[in-house]
Amino acid sequence: MKFSDGYWLTRDGFMINTPKEAYDHRIDGRSLTVYGPVKDIRKRGDTLDTGMLTVKFSSPLEDVIRVQVFHYKGRTRKKPDFELCTTDMKPLITEDAGTLTLQSGSLSVKVDKSSWGYRFSREAEKLTGSAPNSLAYISADDGRTYMREQLDIAVGETIYGLGERFTAFVKNGQSVDIWNRDGGTSTEQAYKNVPFYLSNKGYGVFVNHPELVSYEIGSEVVSKAQFSVEGEELDYFIIGGSGTKDVLKRYAMLTGKPALPPAWSFGLWLSTSFTTDYSEKTVTGFIDGMKERDIPLSVFHFDCFWMKEFEWCNFEWDERFFPDPKAMLSRLKEKGLKICVWINPYIGQKSKLFDEGKENGYFLKNGRDDVWQWDRWQSGMAIVDFTNPKARDWYCSKLEGLLEMGVDCFKTDFGERIPADAVYFDGSDPEKMHNYYSFLYNKTVFDLLKEKRGEQEAVVFARSATAGSQQFPVHWGGDCFASYDSMAESLRGGLSLSLSGFGFWSHDIGGFESTASADLYKRWTAFGLLSTHSRLHGSESYRVPWLFDEEASDVMRYFVKLKHRLMPYLYAAAYEAHLEGIPVMRAMLLEFPEDRTCDWLDRQYMLGRSLLVAPVFQKNGAVSYYLPKGTWTHLLTGKETEGGEWKQEQYGYMGLPLFVRENTLLPLGDVSDRPDYDYLDGVEFCLYHLKDGCSAEQTIYNEKQTMTIKAVRKQNTITVKTTGVQKKWRLILRNHPSVSTVINGASEALQEGTAIQPKEEHRDVVIFF
Repeated sequence: MKFSDGYWLTRDGFMINTPKEAYDHRIDGRSLTVYGPVKDIRKRGDTLDTGMLTVKFSSPLEDVIRVQVFHYKGRTRKKPDFELCTTDMKPLITEDAGTLTLQSGSLSVKVDKSSWGYRFSREAEKLTGSAPNSLAYISADDGRTYMREQLDIAVGETIYGLGERFTAFVKNGQSVDIWNRDGGTSTEQAYKNVPFYLSNKGYGVFVNHPELVSYEIGSEVVSKAQFSVEGEELDYFIIGGSGTKDVLKRYAMLTGKPALPPAWSFGLWLSTSFTTDYSEKTVTGFIDGMKERDIPLSVFHFDCFWMKEFEWCNFEWDERFFPDPKAMLSRLKEKGLKICVWINPYIGQKSKLFDEGKENGYFLKNGRDDVWQWDRWQSGMAIVDFTNPKARDWYCSKLEGLLEMGVDCFKTDFGERIPADAVYFDGSDPEKMHNYYSFLYNKTVFDLLKEKRGEQEAVVFARSATAGSQQFPVHWGGDCFASYDSMAESLRGGLSLSLSGFGFWSHDIGGFESTASADLYKRWTAFGLLSTHSRLHGSESYRVPWLFDEEASDVMRYFVKLKHRLMPYLYAAAYEAHLEGIPVMRAMLLEFPEDRTCDWLDRQYMLGRSLLVAPVFQKNGAVSYYLPKGTWTHLLTGKETEGGEWKQEQYGYMGLPLFVRENTLLPLGDVSDRPDYDYLDGVEFCLYHLKDGCSAEQTIYNEKQTMTIKAVRKQNTITVKTTGVQKKWRLILRNHPSVSTVINGASEALQEGTAIQPKEEHRDVVIFF
């Protein structure tokens, strides 16, 4: 929200009050509180009839500083609040003649005692700061009040994140409102709004307000990242660390780490699509068609019309098309499939559940204590009140019946169109609940799946989200169009979401709205199968590949099987996301923070640490992409390329820029027909261009077992050692000259690309050039 009128003036209807000096302070051992009157205090009489801002600095985690600002501290803070994980941290607080300092790890804040302002630094390096006139209490003529902060943006500094945003990847120059909306992927609106941004300078800012947070990122004042909230207080965190990855780790420690999705969820999902006609015969035809074409399928999804029209949600199968759903699901599961069904948190008035929910007080209410209703989406629909424990239990009881029938997971659609004037069971502030509703909704469903299916099996396919929702994967990108433009905006949204703390992300292959050309479908297939999760879903038409052309089936088969072979690598990256909060799909700047070209790249990404993916966004197959410095090897062709420059190439449908980073041990599984198998058994480690003095290490996971392999090169010798569970594995050298190996004293000459296959009892291999 903008309050100024150019540099000199204030917009009509607002009065901006800023602290003039650090008049006094208090140190209590764990926090530093500074008092800033909003006028200059020259004599005792100046202390009368004036406002003052109270600013409290503390540290909930190492390298994290919390800033709490109050105008009127006595106002009751209504629910909800983000669920935060904090420690009993005691920062170092010091005072000298000119400054007050609070230090947490390598991160510090220094307050200028002589005037007003504070700066945040990592060691001696300034990260950002609040200058005089930046922090403000603002009153409006209509009686509303606001708190505003403006943090410095340095020359060359770029800002990212703020949720899944489909606008420009770099947020500098943008105005962003953190307010969930069902706006598709082609507008400034977003399904997943997260009040957290990340800077390429290696720090992050999390605004601890579930309600509307209004950002002006270099837009109102071009050298400031401004954020404001309505009310009498402002609460935000500066998150430091050793770099951008470390910032994301600490953000995950604060707001929650992603759960680990089950291995089967990484396979191909096929949907009935939205408004298409379908029955068990249609579904079986699609599934059998995939099998006939040797396209492995992992999950089948039933979208909205598995229930009768006008009755969403009643959680009952439409008996006109599915007369015996339990038997049907049993038949589908015999084909090796997992089952997903569409749900949302709305109950249409025609649903037989409406009266039940109304009588028991399970729905949001309006100011007259009536059920809040409207006709958008479902006629007379009500919204389940997840702040009511009994309503949660009631909602879950309906889902339990589906789980008992054979359903494995749920597509938790919607959750964005939540009224800001409703009354909640627990008295929550409806403005704060608008975004936070998505958290409660998905948490309710995810927790049920953990309880009934086990922690290792829980997964949802969610559209709406806010801070903390990363704990309940997976999230998909919403309603995109069947166009190259929309494919590109979907990727921008996914990269922004990944820089907002989300580890897993998907999108509708081929686009949701309209029907893609065969060309676009095949290009999007490669992109979709090189995302963490892969789904075929549309609106008014089916998405099975042979309806586009038979070559589409060939492309689908090729990339599904490639993804399955990559699963030991992808699942290891998923473990990293789960344990540390580092996303699987990574913006280039995360892996190459020193390469300034990577700051702006939004048409390519790293899949895990070692694979670079650049989808093709043109009909003629032309693609322009950037390789950072180093030696890169194309995974599919084996061609070696030196980086540090832009490349322009042309690809057929069976290829795209897919490069392996130097000094990589890439694990490939020996199974291509399914994503869930024993990744430790029969794994093939490909060692790519290990340079002298460097090492490559890879840990792979299979349920509770792990195996770690490490290769170290010193001049003309590579030593390979393994630890952990020992099963059948082999090593292949890529981009190395002819070598010989020694295994338990036996020497053998090998050519480039020959597999080195130790016996089961062998853990170490020595390779001589």
